[in-house]
Amino acid sequence: MTRPRLCITRRLSDATLERAARDYDLVVNHDDTPGSAGDLIAASAEFDAIIPCHSEHFSAEAVAQFSDRLRIVANHSVGVDHCDLPALKERGIAVTNTPDVLSDATAELAMLLMLGAARNAVAGDRIVRTGLWDSWSPAFMVGKQVTGARLGIIGMGRVGRAFAAKARGFNMDIHYYNRTELPEDKAQGATYHESVESLLGVADFLSLHCPATPDTTDLMNRNRFAMLPEGAVIVNTARGALVDEEALLAALETGQISAAGLDCFKVEPGGNPDFAKYDSIFMLPHIGSATRQTRDAMGFRALDNLDAFFSGKTPGDLL
Repeated sequence: MTRPRLCITRRLSDATLERAARDYDLVVNHDDTPGSAGDLIAASAEFDAIIPCHSEHFSAEAVAQFSDRLRIVANHSVGVDHCDLPALKERGIAVTNTPDVLSDATAELAMLLMLGAARNAVAGDRIVRTGLWDSWSPAFMVGKQVTGARLGIIGMGRVGRAFAAKARGFNMDIHYYNRTELPEDKAQGATYHESVESLLGVADFLSLHCPATPDTTDLMNRNRFAMLPEGAVIVNTARGALVDEEALLAALETGQISAAGLDCFKVEPGGNPDFAKYDSIFMLPHIGSATRQTRDAMGFRALDNLDAFFSGKTPGDLL
């Protein structure tokens, strides 16, 4: 029996590639560079399936030029804002993602960013690392305390709930906005807000965990930053599109927010060079799910979806 031909666009975990090579006629982009629209169009004529990452963009224009051979795009990511889902559906191409398995890793990183931003991690590291730490006083590097503070979460899906669970260890007073109110077994005592605006007014710390959609682009803009308590801290481990970056800088300049912890940016890779001027912005290069355990789990989840599809079953993560 001929094995389905599979293209993996980036260098996934060794365990993932070993399993894929066992079960599929596999080609891997060992150069580990993002695939262009032209690369994806060419791949559609040569492969039955593609496992891409968020770095590959399945635009309507590219998908319209796809060959009929390609049958499934099994994303190695939870977010699918890089995929034009209606265009893929119109071509009869199945699309899956990898939910659940990266929730804890991303929530851990959100906690790191929140603590680092609140407690001056960037300036502190720089001062010690460059030999500038030559004095101390009670007024030296005073930050914002997390324990017992009010935490606002926008998007109480899997990652948002995992972050809330970790925040409870700091006795934080958790508030959330979600499209729908959660049942109590999932809310775990968190206070529901029917609007983003209501939530912002109580969020001493704000963490974003919602997808990037046309409705959430620039979710945090000048008007909404102004609704936060003065000196609030914002954390974003979701998507860079959620934050108006000029508005963020303006809010930092006025003291409306005291710090930010960011793992994602409007432009990736690269980020916003203007952010480097601010010790109050603690930044990481979009590595929320970057643990060995999670990378294996994401790869295996994508392969599980392919296995189901090619055995005639409905993939568990079909979108």
